[in-house]
Amino acid sequence: MRRALAAIAPFLSVAAIAPDAASQEAPPFSSGKEFIAQTGQQLYQTSCQGCHMADGKGARGAGTYPALANNGNLQVAEFIAIVVMHGKNGMPGFREYMSDAQLADVMNHVRSSFGNNYDTGITADFVKKLSSHK
Repeated sequence: MRRALAAIAPFLSVAAIAPDAASQEAPPFSSGKEFIAQTGQQLYQTSCQGCHMADGKGARGAGTYPALANNGNLQVAEFIAIVVMHGKNGMPGFREYMSDAQLADVMNHVRSSFGNNYDTGITADFVKKLSSHK
């Protein structure tokens, strides 16, 4: 897991992150192993947009980073939860790096952004329960 995070770390530097248009301030990144950002938008900016892009449209190049924009798979809460927590293909899992509340917040952000209009009722309790059913 640490190797996976180390592999993407160069893409996650605060300098490479576009500032939030509303605040004109880059979100906080990390003070160690865990992400310190708290809002779903900040967590997306610090942990997801380096690959999935600021607009959620994904990218192709050295790898393929799927679009999150208008993504029908995201309507299934368990799908996004399992992918974000445990990773998929080349994407690392973030279970060890975010709290249950942070995971829920970033999932809800993705489910309500980029043209997605899915239920944002993922809770920390949902994440915790799903985590215990590996």
